[in-house]
Amino acid sequence: MPSPFPGMDPYLEHPRFWQDVHDTLIGEIRNQLVPQLRPRYVARLVPQRVMDQPDNGELRVMFPDVSVIRRPPVKPLPVPAGAAVAITPPPVKTVNVMRVPFRQVSVEIRDVTSGLLVTAIELLSPANKRRSTKTREDYLRKRDTLLASTTHLLEVDLLRRGERLPLRPPPPTTPYYVVLSRADRRPDADCWPIRLQDLLPVVPVPLLSPDPDVPLDLGAALRKVYDQAGYDLDVDYTVEPFPPLEGEDAVWAAEILEKAGLR
Repeated sequence: MPSPFPGMDPYLEHPRFWQDVHDTLIGEIRNQLVPQLRPRYVARLVPQRVMDQPDNGELRVMFPDVSVIRRPPVKPLPVPAGAAVAITPPPVKTVNVMRVPFRQVSVEIRDVTSGLLVTAIELLSPANKRRSTKTREDYLRKRDTLLASTTHLLEVDLLRRGERLPLRPPPPTTPYYVVLSRADRRPDADCWPIRLQDLLPVVPVPLLSPDPDVPLDLGAALRKVYDQAGYDLDVDYTVEPFPPLEGEDAVWAAEILEKAGLR
């Protein structure tokens, strides 16, 4: 069963699904490109293990069954008759700051003969977009290195939460973006703002001159991944996505789900 949404499915942003969505989608992006790149180029998946620091809301979503292991309240110890009683104030409730391992995978397109890194494709994760964290700073440093090189950079942002990429002037406010920085046109870049109602675009993937760009159909990639992974079997469309939709997007999504018989 296909996703009820024409483009990005906001329910796939849920922390329960995103790691799997990220890994399978970046793999399908590579698979779609390989036949178009042969024989001059190869596309390789490059994994990197990073430590993310989710906020409290995401932690509660990531660990929803904590109540299962909670123990019953501890009864106070008996106090001997006549003994002085020290009154202990109730504890202040707080939340542990937890660092969670995350597998970040990108695509590198390289020239077969020289091994030169021609194009890097990044599918952004929550860790890349979390304000004032080491993981975001590490990603921005990596990004700066690529932007200072002869490598083309294609960044795909299919997450509504988090800090956007540093672009001037800021692009129109939409839930999702794709940004392409061609090495020979910097600092200029191309940006595709994507609304929830939009199909995911077909974007160009640049190579070495004089080779033409090859197309990357992000919509086709996501539809294939959704079908092959069977997300329709365990995505609960009767509840709000995480993070919740707002305003016109929330109204539109509710109508889409009702028409699909999912609410």
